[in-house]
Amino acid sequence: MERTLVLLKPSTIERALVGEIVNRFEKKGLRIVGMKMMQLTDEILAQHYAHLVKKPFFPILKASMMKTPVIAMCLEGVDAIAVVRYITGYTNGRKADPGTIRGDYCMSNQQNIVHASDSPEAAVEELNRFFRPEEIFDMGDLNLDRLYAVDEL
Repeated sequence: MERTLVLLKPSTIERALVGEIVNRFEKKGLRIVGMKMMQLTDEILAQHYAHLVKKPFFPILKASMMKTPVIAMCLEGVDAIAVVRYITGYTNGRKADPGTIRGDYCMSNQQNIVHASDSPEAAVEELNRFFRPEEIFDMGDLNLDRLYAVDEL
C-alpha cells in the first residue's frame, strides 16, 4: 500500500470546499489514514517550498499558505501517489481538465486548492514533515476486498 500527502490549502478552507474535496478522494477508494488541521509556520513553508524560496513570488505564496490553517491528509491506496495526482489535475487550474479537482474548483496556478506529493521520495519526506508517526494509522485489511482484486494487493 502506498501513502501520499495531500494538503487542503487555504483556498479550500476559505471557499468551504473541504467536504467536497475529501469526498472525491474517499469516493475513489483512497483511505484516509491521517488527517489534521494545522497552521503552517515560516519553518515548515521554507522546508516544504525549499525549491521556491529564492523565487520572487515566494513571499506571495507564503502569505497565501498562512492565511488560514490547512488540512493535512495521509491517503493510502495502491498507486496512491499517481491516483491522487490524476484526481487533482494539472497544477494551473485554468489548464486542468474538467472532472479533476483543480479543473472543477479553481482558476489559479497558485490558489489551486490542494498540494499532492509528486513522487514516492517526496511523499515520504512530506509525510514526515507534516505528521508524527503516531498520527498515521494502520487500517489493516479493512475494506480492501471491496476496493481491489486479490492480485492487486
